[in-house]
Amino acid sequence: MKSQISIYALKGFFLGLVFIAASSCGKLDELTQFNMNYEQSFVIESSVGINLPFNLVSPEMESNSESKFKSEDTRKDLIEQIKLTSLRIVLDSPNDGDFKFLNEVELYINAEGLNEQIIAFKYNIPPSVGKELNLDVTGTDFKEYIKKDEFSLRLKVKTDEVISRDHEITTFSTFFVDAKLIK
Repeated sequence: MKSQISIYALKGFFLGLVFIAASSCGKLDELTQFNMNYEQSFVIESSVGINLPFNLVSPEMESNSESKFKSEDTRKDLIEQIKLTSLRIVLDSPNDGDFKFLNEVELYINAEGLNEQIIAFKYNIPPSVGKELNLDVTGTDFKEYIKKDEFSLRLKVKTDEVISRDHEITTFSTFFVDAKLIK
């Protein structure tokens, strides 16, 4: 009987150790996970036609990934994945405007030596959308793009009404980074 109790006690002890180790791994993972935020401005010009897709290309943006990785105690070579978790576009001007003229929006990322990829989109945009629009994200791993020193964004829009004034918009994107700690 005494040996049975010892076996159960040992099993319980080892199960407890496994549980502690597993929860510690989760805590370590959290130390190597962080967000990177980017903003980019675009202008949708008033002369845009209806139901014709057109492109707006951003200038090259610095990723600032090296400094962000360093502040998070990691490096480019230790990045496991970078995924876009949210992308929101906001109408900056005209003040009395909104996004009801939009029918479709697609946002692409491009970097030197890599193929352009769609990162976010929204189709069949309702006329009641207002001044802010959250796009659907693809869930793709973009680590190779964000690890570059620079990348650019291309906004492809399709309108369903004519606009008489330029519309200035800003995109706000959040990328989730999962990395390893520097040892």
